[in-house]
Amino acid sequence: MIEKTLKTTHGKLRVKMPTQLGEVTLGQMIAMQEKPELNDIEAISILSGIAAHELYTVTNINDFHLFGDAVLSLSHQIKHLYSSETIPEEVIFTTDQASKKTVSTKVKVMQNLSVEPTGAFMAAREIITDEINKHIKNHGEQNWQESFNLSLNACCQVLAHYFFCRATGKKYDEYQAEEFCNEIKKMRVTEALPIAS
Repeated sequence: MIEKTLKTTHGKLRVKMPTQLGEVTLGQMIAMQEKPELNDIEAISILSGIAAHELYTVTNINDFHLFGDAVLSLSHQIKHLYSSETIPEEVIFTTDQASKKTVSTKVKVMQNLSVEPTGAFMAAREIITDEINKHIKNHGEQNWQESFNLSLNACCQVLAHYFFCRATGKKYDEYQAEEFCNEIKKMRVTEALPIAS
């Protein structure tokens, strides 16, 4: 984690940003992937949780070099993560309950995801098929498998369907599983991406 206090036009601004991929959530990576023309300030905004308009008030552009280097390092780390075959054995979900209590649930990661509820399997298959069809439409059918990567948003949806029942203890419900994406986005990207790949 990098922490630095920056001088702005209206005072000081404390910026704290991850430097290791294990400190980044899937939700942060999705937010960055959804902005194809992402600049360094927007990336720093997403990773630090500070609004971009606040960062634009920093008086010395050179103060961002340290953070820009961290963004570049994270982008290199994510490329290696896509090819990782190390899958975590378990993940922990921390959810807020109606009683305003926070509950942590440890969930074992299944090696064969096709044994989950049939509804989850079918929903995941549909999500993946839609992604493949979009990829073929944009890039052509020839050798599509070589250049295809599931988007992080689709990974999130697939994981939400597979983990919903085991993390919540509820019966499978497609709509509630889609809402569970909010919990999946809190996962560290180093856990989520290897499971979803």
